Amino acid sequence: MTLWLVRHALPLIDKGICYGQLNVAADLKATQASAQKLHKILPKGIAVVASPLQRCALFATALMALEPGLGANSRLTSDPKLQEMNFGQWEGRPWAAIDPAELAAWTANFADYRAGNSGESVAQFMARVATAFDQLDPAKDTLWVTHAGVIRAATLIAQGIRHISRADQWPSDAPSYGQWCKLNLIPST
Repeated sequence: MTLWLVRHALPLIDKGICYGQLNVAADLKATQASAQKLHKILPKGIAVVASPLQRCALFATALMALEPGLGANSRLTSDPKLQEMNFGQWEGRPWAAIDPAELAAWTANFADYRAGNSGESVAQFMARVATAFDQLDPAKDTLWVTHAGVIRAATLIAQGIRHISRADQWPSDAPSYGQWCKLNLIPST
């Protein structure tokens, strides 16, 4: 079973803004171009599951509009567990404007500090993504249209890591906007 992880296209928001669960749109042309590239290589009948945030829903809709590239057995569902991390009161604020003491408190207690004082902790976020991961059908390839944080968490979970305690354990790599990666979860025989 392969889990395809695609990151939404470039969001239409100023650089440097914390936008975790803000429901911002993505660039339409970039979304369509990425969807066209991806649909050419996806297996037919793949299950497509998207974060309900509009930047992901737009990508998933563009991808599904390219039928019959995915095949008649493909279906699209929305799953709130695939949303980006909730950054609480930091949402919509420039990262540079967030009190450095708050950011230091977050990195000092990375697993349990609730981002933005009212958002999710990394432990809560990873547990949410792990729930979606555990619901995957091992007999069916699946594509998640999601966010960088979810992709990073899923990568850890696929390695058997469901809890991290330090910020330096969080992966720095994720696909660029409109790009994807694959996790082969069950070895081929």
